[in-house]
Amino acid sequence: MHKRILQFIKKPTSKNIIINTIGNYLNVAFISAYALLLVRILEPAEYGVLSVLLGIAYVLANLLDFGVTATIYSYLPPLIESRDFNLYKFLKSTFFYQFVFSFTVIVALFIAFPTLDKYFFKTNAPAWELYITTISVLFLIWQNFALNALFAAKQFLQANIFLNTANIIKTILLLLFIVTKTISVGAIIFTFGIIGPMIFFSLLFMKKRYVVTQIIKAPIHRSEFRFGYTITYFIASQFFNLGLRMDLFLLSFYGLRNEVGYYGLSQKIILTILASVASVTQVLSPRFSKIKFKNEIIREIKHAILYLSIPTALFTFLFLLPKQVFYIVFTKKFALTATLTKQLALAYVIYPLSNIPLIFVLYTAKKPKFILVANIVFFFTITLGAYFFIPKYGAFCLPYVIFVAILIAGFILSISTIGIYKKMGSVLIKDIIHLPKKV
Repeated sequence: MHKRILQFIKKPTSKNIIINTIGNYLNVAFISAYALLLVRILEPAEYGVLSVLLGIAYVLANLLDFGVTATIYSYLPPLIESRDFNLYKFLKSTFFYQFVFSFTVIVALFIAFPTLDKYFFKTNAPAWELYITTISVLFLIWQNFALNALFAAKQFLQANIFLNTANIIKTILLLLFIVTKTISVGAIIFTFGIIGPMIFFSLLFMKKRYVVTQIIKAPIHRSEFRFGYTITYFIASQFFNLGLRMDLFLLSFYGLRNEVGYYGLSQKIILTILASVASVTQVLSPRFSKIKFKNEIIREIKHAILYLSIPTALFTFLFLLPKQVFYIVFTKKFALTATLTKQLALAYVIYPLSNIPLIFVLYTAKKPKFILVANIVFFFTITLGAYFFIPKYGAFCLPYVIFVAILIAGFILSISTIGIYKKMGSVLIKDIIHLPKKV
């Protein structure tokens, strides 16, 4: 038994997942430390404003990804494996088009944000805090691009060292703000959204100067952006990312300021566990993108089930955790957070395994249209459920709404996966990319 465990740990996939999971949980530890500090300094309403503004920044960073993350994971690993020097052209072209599109949207948001806040988000935050939030979106987009490129290249150790070194420096700055009594929502967003990414870029440039130089020298080609694949997944991912945040946004819309604070903290705890799902799929995605033969699929799915069962177990553990633990960690001022967190953990328990058909459809079959359908259903289930049930039940209706949304979306992706697999007439995986439209 001991020998089998050691053999399992020594596998390249296991090593990468362990490294990436440790790195992600170090990141989670920092996020938890930030939460522990901030809930003791900020009032629930202030923490609610911070949750909404950071939520907007993270949603927009994902929104303005424009599907580039999927393109990187899908096309960069084969380029690296074949040692194709077009990879520099691919990276520069992809980054350029993402920057052009995202910068245009950010400029528009910079102008419109105060009006949006007045009529929809209703945080009543000062204009300068809204502007810092907007600027931080661009830095987060750049950091995500670099981070995903490192992950696709299987540079998990270096990527996590860069990220967590930035976290250490952010923590020191946050403590300085607290000691000097200059802490504010704006200062926190500036630290997390601008200073952190700048530190990450500095470390990346020092270690990967040659690669960065080659990318700068490379030409830009529109064909490298792969518009059809990228834009379809971009639209799909935005429905999902917005769906994940619509619960919090609609709580804010209905003016439930204290419940926004309680729920915002619960959501943050759940999102830290979702980071473990990302740490696994980031390692599995390049493997799924390099599948060449049909008989490799079942093997990779079995690996995925094994590894994604870990975050499922974490959600189960969180659900079983006594409420007293939450009281000790977050104080009784946030007592309702304990109940909400346990309910949300149960709602998300099936989410990790629902990622298996997603990465197959996206990276092996390269059929993002099925993900688009699933995520549209996910978004509207959460949005409509939250809109109609929040006025009557408050935040406590949201775990039930989220569970139903995940269940339906997962079912759609599973049916799509089975349909695609059954239609594979050839052992060569490249043949399924041109399947008939009907599945």
